[in-house]
Amino acid sequence: MTVAENAPIPTYERVMLKVSGEALMGPQGFGLHPPTVERLAGEVKKLHDLGVEICMVIGGGNIFRGLQGSAQGMERTTADYMGMLATVMNALAMQSALETLGVFTRVVSAIPMDQVCEPYIRRRAVRHLEKKRVVIFAAGTGNPFFTTDTAATLRASEMRCKAIFKGTQVDGVYDSDPKTNPEAKFYSRISYDEVLAKNLRVMDAAAIALARENRLPIVVFSLNAPDGLAGVVLGRGKYTVVGPKEPEVLGAAASA
Repeated sequence: MTVAENAPIPTYERVMLKVSGEALMGPQGFGLHPPTVERLAGEVKKLHDLGVEICMVIGGGNIFRGLQGSAQGMERTTADYMGMLATVMNALAMQSALETLGVFTRVVSAIPMDQVCEPYIRRRAVRHLEKKRVVIFAAGTGNPFFTTDTAATLRASEMRCKAIFKGTQVDGVYDSDPKTNPEAKFYSRISYDEVLAKNLRVMDAAAIALARENRLPIVVFSLNAPDGLAGVVLGRGKYTVVGPKEPEVLGAAASA
């Protein structure tokens, strides 16, 4: 597909979109909410239509979370593998929603399961992106004790993405929960070191450290942003950029 001549030009040509499994629950308390999955797929399509090459990692917390299983007495490694399988289910749901919209996708799993998706081979995944297919990375890193945040940062680094866009339920990074503290301070830009020092939980420490090592900016935005995902990638709206102390290309977020 070709991009319209008058279409806006995205700041980044290849990005990683990281969303939690909970984002697919919608108003439900568990599982998949098809209208929510379809809405998110529509946001991804709008970005894809701008010519952006898109990687995705979706968590599995809407189905099973390894840490919670471990806390309830399950052996941690087994619980983590169950969580990885949950991410495959979410990836397949997103693939179905995207392909219904005419967006070609590939689900690539760190755990081989040839009947339902491709095994992860870096060069093949890069080729899919070059062919403008959305690549959804499933099953985390394939190893227990690593979160999907770390998996997203690892795959973004391997795919040479220009940024990670982390969709959340809030419009950026605050020094405390804005849902419970109306005086919470909003950060339009913050460094990796500050996120770690202040324990702001943007991503887990391993993911932040890996992003810092590769100078990979993390853009935190709301999945309900007025301009949508495409608007945030184009630099519109309110969001937080986590990166080196010096300014990055994307610029600071606009205030509400």
